[in-house]
Amino acid sequence: MEHREHAETRLTTPTVTFWGAAGDVTGSMHVLRVGRQDYLLDCGLHHGRSLEARLRNSRFPFHPQQIRAVLLSHAHIDHCGNLPTLVRQGFRGLIYCTPATADLLPVMLADAARIQEEDAAFLNHARHFVEPLVEPLYTQRDVEWTLRQVKPVPYGREVELGPHARFHFLEAGHILGAAICHLVLQGPQREHHLVFSGDLGRRGLPLLRPTSPLPPADVLICESTYGDRRHPSFSETVERLYEVIRQTVARGGKVLIPAFSLGRIQLIIYVLQLGLRQQAFPRVPIYVDSPLARQVAEVYRAHTDCLAPDVAEAIRQGRGLLGGDGIHYVEDFQFSLRLASQPGSSVILASSGMCDAGRIQHHLKQLIDDPRCSLVLVSYQAEGTLGRRLLEPRPTVTFQGRTWNKWIDIIHLDGFSAHADRDDFEAYLRPLVGRLHKIRLIHGERSQAETLAQHLRQLGFPDVEVPWPGDQVTVDPLPPSPSRN
Repeated sequence: MEHREHAETRLTTPTVTFWGAAGDVTGSMHVLRVGRQDYLLDCGLHHGRSLEARLRNSRFPFHPQQIRAVLLSHAHIDHCGNLPTLVRQGFRGLIYCTPATADLLPVMLADAARIQEEDAAFLNHARHFVEPLVEPLYTQRDVEWTLRQVKPVPYGREVELGPHARFHFLEAGHILGAAICHLVLQGPQREHHLVFSGDLGRRGLPLLRPTSPLPPADVLICESTYGDRRHPSFSETVERLYEVIRQTVARGGKVLIPAFSLGRIQLIIYVLQLGLRQQAFPRVPIYVDSPLARQVAEVYRAHTDCLAPDVAEAIRQGRGLLGGDGIHYVEDFQFSLRLASQPGSSVILASSGMCDAGRIQHHLKQLIDDPRCSLVLVSYQAEGTLGRRLLEPRPTVTFQGRTWNKWIDIIHLDGFSAHADRDDFEAYLRPLVGRLHKIRLIHGERSQAETLAQHLRQLGFPDVEVPWPGDQVTVDPLPPSPSRN
């Protein structure tokens, strides 16, 4: 009997199986197995309204009730957006995240549930009579149940996950509350170190505290979103934005800026407030037409511990960061509809960042054929989105059932990204040459990840791979080098 119990509890080498964001950039989700316990690293939503995306979001490649806990890197929907589905299908463990992420989750998941319910209602309205009703992926009620399982953990505090695993969070510098997760796992003979990067921020961006140094590890699971390129200079990008505003105001037009409600809008507001104080462009009304962004700004102001010291001090002194000082949040939908037709110049920020949904579309309908106006795209525009079609060198664009003349001035500023680029990855990883056994690159288009993998091999990391969905890596120790013998 004693021999049987010993065999059942014998530890094996920990493993990670990659399921989401393996060769692409959405649906981040990976299963960590330690002993006989399974843990989930992120539980993100696959973007898109296709049947394939819906099936991927509704069908997990494991039994949700067998997951002991979730370690959540941050509150972007491609990392947290499928948590309510996990709970709906039987997950009853804790969801560990930083306090700021815990405060962002009610805002982000409620908005995601609203979209799920609206999409289902639209499909049901358009369905044939004989077709079955479409159920939303999850509802507001599922979000409420999910939030009951959230467990905030401050940066740096070590937490016991189970008998053979513990972890702590480090600053990722990507958005408010974003975390690198450093896990210490018990193997058959020794402890193993696993680092999950989440999404890493850029060096030198304002607003947030910088990215923490990556610790040595047996395995690093690292994002690679912009691993094949260098971002334009942030300061030059800011000056170009100011220049566009000056030129647009001079001809009596309005500036439209589509941006995502978490992360990007806050950075743009910060930059615009700085420009107003420096008199870098004429003082015109700046409207933030996103109720979600207003809620997110409140969370930012509540977590000054996550902000850069100068930004935190500005909030403590009541300087109206992310609000006031020329910034107007639009609450009333009827006013939003009239905003683009208001007399005079203004700057209008609205979601979504790729122009595929949200209030930006009704502003575009009114201003897209006005050559006095400017459309400034400050986010990556994925293939197939309205934002990508707007960038194409064609005189017209089709959306909302009709074709429009593209007479508005269209500018793409890609220097505002909050993701690390190739130079950032090199700066973060070079100190770990000889101190990392394996690197697995995720959360990037395969071509971008492969380019970064080749660069890291040239830096001196011999075991760098880009996994496919279902691939597995063992978290085994770095073998001793000949120089250590």
